[in-house]
Amino acid sequence: MPGVGLSSPSFAPAGARTAGNGRRQRSAAALAALPVLIGLLATAIVVSIGVGAVAVAPGTTIGVIGHRLGFWGQGGWTTVEEVIVWDYRVPRVLLAALVGGLLALVGAVLQAVVRNPLADPWVLGVSSGAGLGAVALVLASGTAVAGVPLAGGAAAGSALATTALFVLARRQGRLTPVRLVLAGVALSYLFSAGTSYLVLTSDANKVFGILYFLLGSVAEADRTDLLLPAIALLLGALHVLGRARALDALMTGDETAVALGVSADRVRGEMLLTTSVLTGVAVAVSGGIGFVGLVVPHITRMVVGAGHRRLLPTAVAGGAVFLVLADTVARTVAAPLELPIGVVTALVGAPFFLWLMRRDGAARRGGVDSR
Repeated sequence: MPGVGLSSPSFAPAGARTAGNGRRQRSAAALAALPVLIGLLATAIVVSIGVGAVAVAPGTTIGVIGHRLGFWGQGGWTTVEEVIVWDYRVPRVLLAALVGGLLALVGAVLQAVVRNPLADPWVLGVSSGAGLGAVALVLASGTAVAGVPLAGGAAAGSALATTALFVLARRQGRLTPVRLVLAGVALSYLFSAGTSYLVLTSDANKVFGILYFLLGSVAEADRTDLLLPAIALLLGALHVLGRARALDALMTGDETAVALGVSADRVRGEMLLTTSVLTGVAVAVSGGIGFVGLVVPHITRMVVGAGHRRLLPTAVAGGAVFLVLADTVARTVAAPLELPIGVVTALVGAPFFLWLMRRDGAARRGGVDSR
């Protein structure tokens, strides 16, 4: 039509205007998501600290924390309340937040690296490998192992699992989604069987503690457990954020990534090494907690989009909120008994995983690639 430019807003196609509106709405949601999640995290932490056999009011919780941090003096709370809040519940809840952030970060990166929304350290067998490495180190040492050595053993196990996964899932040089999930499930069973063998042939006095560790728990957390995951989360998040554009390129496929100047193999190897270390740290301090890296990044991506500069920090905050809430449920739903936190995340994550697989299958039958 002469004299009319296609860029004119009045004459833009309806589909283009709709797409533009959708992008603006998603951009607004992305800007709001992180502050909202940070507020939710602060609220969840205060509420979770107050829940337990001895209930503590939110005002008392905030007062004790502020007093211990030097912001104000002693308040009207009792010594028992101060000990419960500061010595027992604060380390536990903060560790849950740190581990949730780590697992969500790992899940978001793995989903980009393999271009599959079903990727998760637990689903793909990476967490099982980390658990095997940690248990093998503990039993081989014959003494209590914690901190960096235990994280090193877990990281070695997760690195072994990740390497085996990529070797088994490749077909003609390409990663296929079905082979990836099947290989991950097979490896998860294999490493779990190896762990079970080590546990059953070990000292009977250690069996219950190891099994509880493998199901995931932050019940025994103290302040010394917080430093390692805090450093790992900070350094890991900064490193991965620095590769956000490369991860965006990987999502488009290796050929497109190379055309954009990104070495797909180098970035993939770098990210796999990073996720192996982060998974090892998470497993070392909390045991095997599944599905956080599946559920949280996927929901976050629906809100803020696939761009990793926005996705990664939002996923970390979302993972922290998710695991703090899961831990609260784990220690209250069957009180005075306490469930392993991995049981709660599995009850949420397994149906979500099945829904994703069903949706993915329906999309493929409709001729749409949901990857």
